[in-house]
Amino acid sequence: MDASPRVTVVGGGLAGLAAAITAAESGVPVTLYEGHRALGGRARTSEGPYLTNEGPHALYRQGPHWAWLRRRGLLGPMAGSPPRELPRIRFHRGGVLRRTPPPGLFALSLRGVGRAPVDVDFMTWATATAGRETARAAAHYVAVALFHHDPGALSAAFVQERLRRAAALPPEARFPVGGWGRLVDRMAGRATELGVRVETSTRIDVLPEHSAQDAPVIVATSLEAARRLLGDDGLTWTGGRTALLDLALRTDGHGPLFVSDLDAPGWLERFTAHDPTLAPAGEQLFQGQFPLGPGQSRAEGVARGEHLLDLGFPGWRERVVWRCESLATGRTGAVDPPGTTWRDRPRIDRGDGVYLAGDQVAAPGVLSEVSFNSGIEAATLAVRRLRGPVVREQAVRETGAGRTGAGRTGAGRTGAGA
Repeated sequence: MDASPRVTVVGGGLAGLAAAITAAESGVPVTLYEGHRALGGRARTSEGPYLTNEGPHALYRQGPHWAWLRRRGLLGPMAGSPPRELPRIRFHRGGVLRRTPPPGLFALSLRGVGRAPVDVDFMTWATATAGRETARAAAHYVAVALFHHDPGALSAAFVQERLRRAAALPPEARFPVGGWGRLVDRMAGRATELGVRVETSTRIDVLPEHSAQDAPVIVATSLEAARRLLGDDGLTWTGGRTALLDLALRTDGHGPLFVSDLDAPGWLERFTAHDPTLAPAGEQLFQGQFPLGPGQSRAEGVARGEHLLDLGFPGWRERVVWRCESLATGRTGAVDPPGTTWRDRPRIDRGDGVYLAGDQVAAPGVLSEVSFNSGIEAATLAVRRLRGPVVREQAVRETGAGRTGAGRTGAGRTGAGA
């Protein structure tokens, strides 16, 4: 039996895998527990002919996790929007599909318009900057990176940063060929090579015995699960609630690449345009997300998706070969209200050798980047207790994550989407 100090990671999603790899690279023994039979969390790819995740996922290539994965040879083949498809983008505004958004929408994402303030809501700032119509359209457009029903009510600085990333040209979004499960498999393989002991189908309901000196624990679960496991009612933060619609249609060669709803937050994308392997030959796979306000039902969100399909893909109902609907609540990443930043979310270092990782904690980034950054930070802080500061300094240089463990405690079927 190895008596060396061991890091325990609870949760085998992107945050947990990033934490396990980071700790193991320092030479520390690591055990990772995952309650499901497969690793990946919300980045798990479904089995069967339709390779879907829990909602639309994209990996933004300018994010620090992109460089982290690339250095380790874990990126693998990535697909982007084919240039021939880019003209086939449609914007739903004024009740019809249009080829262009309101003038000035993408200009709001540029640094030249001024840095949006933290303590003012996006709608107020954007209206003063570009007018109400453009502000409203921009708020709805950026829901693709928020999964939130009212982006205009969030911190202007928070929303502008996501608008900049989502509206970048050429597009930042990339997609692992074969589904996100392929990326998870590569990360799991790297962890195994490093000697990480992985135990799946093992649900942890009681915090493992630990001490700050010789057995740190990284809780890399949803914030709700972490709250139960740690018995800490203060582990809360605002997230999104969204209806998810997955659909496979027989191919007819027509229709847009994606439809962005500017009349209300929502997004529908044809993912087989990026990667045809996600569905059988002759079929197209669509995934959409339609954020829901308080009191709104999944059916209301799905109905909005069907309306976009009616506009962009006439006759789609006769071509349906597979369909799946679901509701994601509290599993869509953190959003920052006015006056807050990522530093105000639940801190990573919980004290007494316990660390927190996930997409709703005190780490920077967009969608899954928060999971990567917090997982890396949690692991380097844990190893620092065991081995000193060298490993943490190396990881900070690699990711540019900064002191993500220093945030204050707040008042995470990605993106991640991932």
